[in-house]
Amino acid sequence: MHATVDSALDPRTDALAGEWLTLGETAERLGIRPNRIKQLIHEHRILAVRRGGEPMVPAAFIKDGQVIKGLPGTLTLLSDAGFDDAETIRWLFTADDTLPGTPVDALTENRGTEVRRRAQALAF
Repeated sequence: MHATVDSALDPRTDALAGEWLTLGETAERLGIRPNRIKQLIHEHRILAVRRGGEPMVPAAFIKDGQVIKGLPGTLTLLSDAGFDDAETIRWLFTADDTLPGTPVDALTENRGTEVRRRAQALAF
C-alpha cells in the first residue's frame, strides 16, 4: 500500500481530478492538525499523490469539512484489486455511464454502495 506516489501523474490523470490541495490545505479543510493528514494517508482513509514534488490531495475528496463518505472503503477495495495510486485517481475521476457520472461524484452524492460494488468487481 502506497502512502504517496514518488513519480508524477501523467497530465491526463492529473487533469481529471481538477482542484488539488496541499496537505496543509487539506488539514485546514478538515479542521485537523497537518500531521494527522499523513496518518490518514498511511491508513488509506485519504489518498495523496506527488505533484511537483509535493504530496497533494484531490479537493473532491473533502466535502463539508469531512472526507467524503465511502472513500476509505473504496480506496481499500481498489488497493486490494492491485490499483496503484495513479490508477486509483484515474478510476475515481473517470466517467462511468452505468453510475452515471464519476465514482467520486457518486461517493459525494452518497451512492457509495454502487461505487464499492464496481470496485469489488475489479478484483475478480
